[in-house]
Order: sequence, then C-alpha cells, then structure tokens
Amino acid sequence: MKLVVVSAGLSVPSSTRLLADRLAAVAAPAATAPEPAPADVRVVELRDLAVEIAHTFTNGFPAPALAEAFTEVAAADGLIVVTPVFSASYSGLFKSFFDALSVTDEDALTGTPVLIAATGGTARHSLVLEHALRPLFAYLKAVVVPTGVYAASEDWGAPGLDARIERAATELAALMAGLSGPSGSSGLSKGHTPPPKRDSFEEVTPFAERLAALSVPGPSPAP
Repeated sequence: MKLVVVSAGLSVPSSTRLLADRLAAVAAPAATAPEPAPADVRVVELRDLAVEIAHTFTNGFPAPALAEAFTEVAAADGLIVVTPVFSASYSGLFKSFFDALSVTDEDALTGTPVLIAATGGTARHSLVLEHALRPLFAYLKAVVVPTGVYAASEDWGAPGLDARIERAATELAALMAGLSGPSGSSGLSKGHTPPPKRDSFEEVTPFAERLAALSVPGPSPAP
C-alpha cells in the first residue's frame, strides 16, 4: 500500500509540509489496519522540482527527477495534496505540477483517492478547497475524500484542526483500503481500464421526434 504526499510549500520549514506530514501520520497506519505495518509513505516536494516543472512545458517532456515524481503519483494507492493559498486559489507551482502530469498521462489519477488540503494566513480563504481544489481533482477523475482540511495561521494548536485531520485522514484510509481490493468499490480502482471516451456530440438528440411523440392529439371534429 503506497501513500504519496505532494507538498507545494515554498519555505523550509513550511506550514504546508507540516500539515501534509500530520495528515500522512494518521492516514498511513489507518490504511493498513489491522496490519501492524503502515502504508509506505513517499513525499514529493514541489519546490525542489520547480525548474523541471517549468521546463516540461517548453521541452515537451519531464526531466528524470520530475518523471520519477510522476511515476510515484500515478502508482499511489492514495494521495495527499497540500498547497499554500495565493490570490484565493492554489499556488501556480501546485497547478503546474498537475498540469504537467496530466499532459504526460491524462489518466494518471483516475480512480485514485485524494485528500485535499491547504494552508493560508486567514480563514477567509478556506473555500479554496471547494472552489478550486475539489473541481481540479474531480476533472482529473480522482476520488476526492469528502472532508478537506484548511489550516489558517490561528488554527495551529487549536483543537478543531486535530479533529479535521483525523476525520479526513480516516476517510482517505477507508477509500485506500476499499479501492485496493480485487474489484474495488468504485469501479475505478488502480489497474482498472477506464471505458473509451465518447464525444458528447457524436449522437444528436432527435428533439423533433421526441416532441412529436409527446404531443397529445386534439378532440376529433364533430361529424
């Protein structure tokens, strides 16, 4: 069982990485319970890959270190993604990493359970989870856990943050355990080949025929 953590923190140390580590510390043992060995945790620090991420868009292919990170993410049984908030959204580095990943392999996250999290200076940015992160990973065909975790500066040390971390990490672990079975509970487990994509404009709805079928004939004229 492999748990991959993607942290987009820019400083060392960073609150973004701290939140990522705390989430992984709860999710890793819960994902393999009741087995004593926790899930194998791999961490991808995007700040170390910033130059390679930028070059991917100009060169057309990832450099070795970035390609290795893509392989780790695509092979994950579960993913924890944490970004700092800039201008009420995820950071450009965070978005660029997943843009480059999807260009390399558009189905890399299909069926992967993903826990979304973010850090910021104020609680006013907490809706970034629902307005930016959740739509992004839904588009990438990931299975996003119901509970996201946002940590503002005043949340550190507050009891509410611990409760949110516990709840979100437990949900991720449950999805990891469920989707790692032979059949998977969602039908999108790793190893499952997604059905071929269909163009939504291939079939034109015959509205005229449907309207005609719904029309009710009027009363017959009197003889």
